[in-house]
Amino acid sequence: MNIGLYFGTFNPIHVGHLIIANHMASHTNLDQVWLVVSPQNPLKNKDTLLEDYHRLSLVKVAVEDNPKLIASDIEFHLPKPSFTSDTLIYLQEKYNRHHFSLIMGEDNLRTFHKWKNYETILKQHPIYVYPRVAEKENELLTTNEETKTIYQHPHIILCDAPVMKISASFIRKAIKEGFDTQYLLTEPVHKYVTEMHFYEK
Repeated sequence: MNIGLYFGTFNPIHVGHLIIANHMASHTNLDQVWLVVSPQNPLKNKDTLLEDYHRLSLVKVAVEDNPKLIASDIEFHLPKPSFTSDTLIYLQEKYNRHHFSLIMGEDNLRTFHKWKNYETILKQHPIYVYPRVAEKENELLTTNEETKTIYQHPHIILCDAPVMKISASFIRKAIKEGFDTQYLLTEPVHKYVTEMHFYEK
């Protein structure tokens, strides 16, 4: 199978994540999209994260009715911090009949040249890129020569996926301030978050 790997802390998983994942599973040649819950992103403070098993549970309840979307805890069993290049090596060895691709936002593509072993990743794995709303004016137009070269690589697949201006940080802040987030989360995720009183403090 062709598997797309959608990495994230999913803190919490929201409708923006799910729209992107479902678009990739439905409008590309990917057979499934695995939402890989990251236990520790080297660029994020772990203190801001829910416990790993809670974030995994949120992803599981979010995708349980869609056979093309799979919650994955593969990085929970790998050395920390988790690097994408190491995870890809492990997955390719463990599931050698599958072909793995990456799914990332255009903002991540612009900094992809800073990733560990990015040239090897790009050589061996297709990368499906979805658009992101720029946080600063003309941000998406600001690229260096390395990024421009990466954009032209045959393994870069630009996808006309919906542009979502929804962030987990906005949702966490809204919950803390007492605002209604029911339409930003699926019903099972909203119920789980509410019952567990996540992000309220």
